[in-house]
Amino acid sequence: MKPATSKTQQWTAFTNDYGMVLVLLVLVIAFSLLTLEQMDSTGADAGREVARLIADQYGDSAVVVVVTGQKDGDEEFAAAAVAELQQANVTAVSSISGSPPQAKKTVAAAVARHGRIDAIAATGDSAKWTVFDRVAGVGGEKCVSVEPRKWPKFAKAENILNVANQTAVYAIVAIGMTLVIITAGIDLSVGSLIALSAVTTATVIQMSGGGNAGTAAIVVSCVAGLLAAAAAGFFSGTMITAFRVPPFIVTLAVMLMARGLARRITDEESISDLPQQFRNIAGSTEWSVLGFEFGIPNPVILMIVLYIIAHLLMSKTIFGRYVYAVGGNAEAARLSGVGVKKITLIVYTLCGALAGLGGILQASKLSGDPKLGVMFELDVIAAVVVGGTSLMGGQGRIFGTLIGALIIAVIKNGMNLMKIGSPDQQIVLGAVVLIAVLIDTLKRRGAGS
Repeated sequence: MKPATSKTQQWTAFTNDYGMVLVLLVLVIAFSLLTLEQMDSTGADAGREVARLIADQYGDSAVVVVVTGQKDGDEEFAAAAVAELQQANVTAVSSISGSPPQAKKTVAAAVARHGRIDAIAATGDSAKWTVFDRVAGVGGEKCVSVEPRKWPKFAKAENILNVANQTAVYAIVAIGMTLVIITAGIDLSVGSLIALSAVTTATVIQMSGGGNAGTAAIVVSCVAGLLAAAAAGFFSGTMITAFRVPPFIVTLAVMLMARGLARRITDEESISDLPQQFRNIAGSTEWSVLGFEFGIPNPVILMIVLYIIAHLLMSKTIFGRYVYAVGGNAEAARLSGVGVKKITLIVYTLCGALAGLGGILQASKLSGDPKLGVMFELDVIAAVVVGGTSLMGGQGRIFGTLIGALIIAVIKNGMNLMKIGSPDQQIVLGAVVLIAVLIDTLKRRGAGS
């Protein structure tokens, strides 16, 4: 008969499994509330709403001018408003997307042509323009716009996608770091390996024609960048396993050497003459679901795929069990027949390769710059630790690292939206990492008592 599980044990199991998810949800809700502000409605939905208001008030005999500026969503607002007004059989519709002087000319021309204007369909911004008062028979009171609504800046769709896109690269690199830390190791070189991979990839492209390089050259250059970083990871693993040099010292040395090599390869210059095909690697893929079209950044898609693969690797394969065994007790694992040195070598090589993949994405998004990845290792380690992987080794979950990466990204993004300065952000992030390590330490003490 199984012993009854106490409420304390049930709560501990629940927090171990879902604690970080709850923390992420709390942060999302908190930053949503803290970034609430009045926002002018724009885009196609706002355009249709304004058009319906005008059609209901003035009927099909109305003379209407649609006036917008040139901000994001204004073009969609104008197109949707015009289409909706035409569908309502409104008598006359003119449209202008431009500056206040251009709007004044269009409104004056409509008055000259029709003798009057009944309404001006305007966005929140264009409704505030004073030029309408300078046209005879027209005034600002003719403007019809959607009332501003309170909405959190953090929860805007484009900001959520931006958070995911910013998370993707260091979340991908964090997969490799998770494996390393589970084996009770550390890799301080990943930031420099990002730079090494980026400049290697960009240099091979440049040698193959630069901006005119073809698909085959791009593939070869990406493989070269990936191999360069994987080779550095293999070197770190070899020094750790063959010569028993502490991981901290080895990867610190590789960090310095890889950064110096990246600077030497490009003579400290950035390589930006890259083909559009290569730029598209870090671009977006358009999706259509239930009639809604939206773009998802390719790095986000790649991140999701890699996390699924890594989760299956660590939870369903012998390799995953061996990684946990090495971190839990390397000597016991060796006596049980686990190839400790082989597993350690593979883990550091994988970490290097994933850093190399991050470098390719960064080069595609930005350029082949030897300054890429500076201090990147700290964000990566923070994501792993906050995600619940123990620095003592033997414990950790792949999806926990993803949640940790999202927590770090949400905190950074939320503080940016609240206009919190960089020094204060560093204090907060440092405290978050310290609290995560402290919680892990207390949990281990509790388990050992």
